[in-house]
Amino acid sequence: MNSTVIVALISFAGTLLGTAGGIIASSKLVNYRLEQLEKKVDAHNTVAARVPVIEEKIKTINRRIAKLEYENIGEFCNAN
Repeated sequence: MNSTVIVALISFAGTLLGTAGGIIASSKLVNYRLEQLEKKVDAHNTVAARVPVIEEKIKTINRRIAKLEYENIGEFCNAN
């Protein structure tokens, strides 16, 4: 076999291995980043589910504060 053909075959094999290695590494990186993104989305979804509950609690607290303020104003007026 001619030495040029042997060098070409070795170069071709090296190119194939390099390309396959690059594809595998890129695939692993994409999978890792997708997993991290899914974790962030899950965390966001839990927060989004809790916000309406928190908003309702804040409304209740605001009503109670307003009621207490109204009662305190009445007591203040009656004290004079």
